[in-house]
Amino acid sequence: MTSTPEPILTIANLRVSVRGEEGAREVVSDLSLTLKRGQTLCIAGESGSGKSMTALAIMQLLPQPAARISAGKIHLGATELTALDDRRMRRIRGDRIAMIFQEPMTSLNPVLSIGRQLTESIEAHTSLSRDEARQRAIEALKAVRISEAESRLRQFPHELSGGMRQRVMIAMALALEPDVLIADEPTTALDVTVQGEVLELLRDLQQKHGTSVILITHDMGVVAEMADRVIIMRHGRMVEEGKTSDIFARPQAHYTRELLAAVPRIGSGAGRQESRDAEPPRPAKVAEVTDLHVRFDLRGGVFGRVTRRVHAVEGVSFSIAPNETLALVGESGCGKSTTAKALAGLVPYSGDIVVGGRNLSGPGRDERKAVRRDVQMIFQDPYASLDPRMRVGDLVAEPLLIHGITSKEERRERVAALFDRVGLSSDQMELYPHEFSGGQRQRVCIARALALRPKLIIADESVSALDVSVQARVLDLLKELQREFGVAYLFISHDMAVVENVSDRVAVMYLGQIVEMGTRDQVFSNPRHPYTRRLIEAVPVPDPARRRSRFARLDQEIPSATRRIGEAPLKLALSDVGNGHLVAAEG
Repeated sequence: MTSTPEPILTIANLRVSVRGEEGAREVVSDLSLTLKRGQTLCIAGESGSGKSMTALAIMQLLPQPAARISAGKIHLGATELTALDDRRMRRIRGDRIAMIFQEPMTSLNPVLSIGRQLTESIEAHTSLSRDEARQRAIEALKAVRISEAESRLRQFPHELSGGMRQRVMIAMALALEPDVLIADEPTTALDVTVQGEVLELLRDLQQKHGTSVILITHDMGVVAEMADRVIIMRHGRMVEEGKTSDIFARPQAHYTRELLAAVPRIGSGAGRQESRDAEPPRPAKVAEVTDLHVRFDLRGGVFGRVTRRVHAVEGVSFSIAPNETLALVGESGCGKSTTAKALAGLVPYSGDIVVGGRNLSGPGRDERKAVRRDVQMIFQDPYASLDPRMRVGDLVAEPLLIHGITSKEERRERVAALFDRVGLSSDQMELYPHEFSGGQRQRVCIARALALRPKLIIADESVSALDVSVQARVLDLLKELQREFGVAYLFISHDMAVVENVSDRVAVMYLGQIVEMGTRDQVFSNPRHPYTRRLIEAVPVPDPARRRSRFARLDQEIPSATRRIGEAPLKLALSDVGNGHLVAAEG
């Protein structure tokens, strides 16, 4: 009879309390779990469920003095972490237990080179010399498949893409071969292909080193692809725990069933018949973009001469009809957000942008201001786009004030009506942004975007940072508002499952150009360009029975859109392959 191996990590009856103005409250209550060697345990749930606080408690990194472990024990092997002082805990962090945070740019020191940050942690936990630590740092970068690893040591975080920075974080976490790796939302902000690469990388390194992984995420597709066991948390408590296959096939808790039902799935939007098909012919397009170019000059050398040029957007053309959602998809750096900023008049461009029959580059300042009233934006991070010193009612009324629309009393009445329409109460108009949840803050941003009754709303990654159930509610709200006001959406996202469920038409961008464009069904049911197929194939499927043995691997980073002065970019020509389905061919 074989003996069961001892768990590498054990949590027993953990309670974490946070002290606030109204006294202490528990954010983690009576949590118990075990993690075996080489196992992947996923902790899933909405924001505020206690996932990240659990991870910080394990690492003994709770924000002091506001948060503390009020009860329970955490054992790493035979070592009780809750009994260690700061000095002994610092020796364990990184060496035996490591953590990858959600946003690598805020986790990496912007003033230190990648090499300095890597070697610093290696030298702190080993007796290696500086040269030996440098060699191990190079090997760690190679292990996470970063090309030209030696030269990367001299670079700074801002010189790397988001996917590269996350790989550096993984290299730092695994350089000392820890027993346990905690990954807190490691792929939430990444494009779908880079996400697949990072998840595949975690699998490879886990198999090589036998590392146990705690993966914290709200992406149930990632859970299905990666987890051996799953814990579902809500309001600080574990509501369900079990094997991944059981959780997805036979969820017992009502909350788990709600969470799984809210997950967008590729295919659930295909073939959908909209009532708008029976509508009369549509009026003129809300927005028409023709041969749009956006380029940025890069200066270098002693005299600051222009040496290179970023071709961020190259010859993009598309149109959007009233009551229509055009989704713009692609990886980071492909030009999606730059196109949106040009459409909103926020960056200089060449080409034509016509909104409501008027050219955005009109002759007069007042005319340009009038055109821009018709185009509003909803940004990815609602907290960063709301002034924390202003009440949310004033933030929603601000566009009306800027454009001199209505009296003070009428503005207040319109704002109250907008709050009601987006599912908030007029009483909340007097609150500040920090007093709302993430989903509520995004509703405030939607209300602000609607204040001027625009013809076009640009939603730039507007739901990517939201939990899956909150995301579903916000998307439903956007659909309702579209039916009510007839507003058109330019929906920018890297989440192909969300795009497939909300869009009427889809445009796929790569290196500043559109490589495929057509109806939702044309693009998702019959993708013709290799890049489009790669994007769709990289989407994790929220079904453990369809778990892939390997993710599609990227051999290298996306090629740069930067060119030397005088060097012409590659031109792509779109050809109609049938019924308006446009696919790029090199020209």
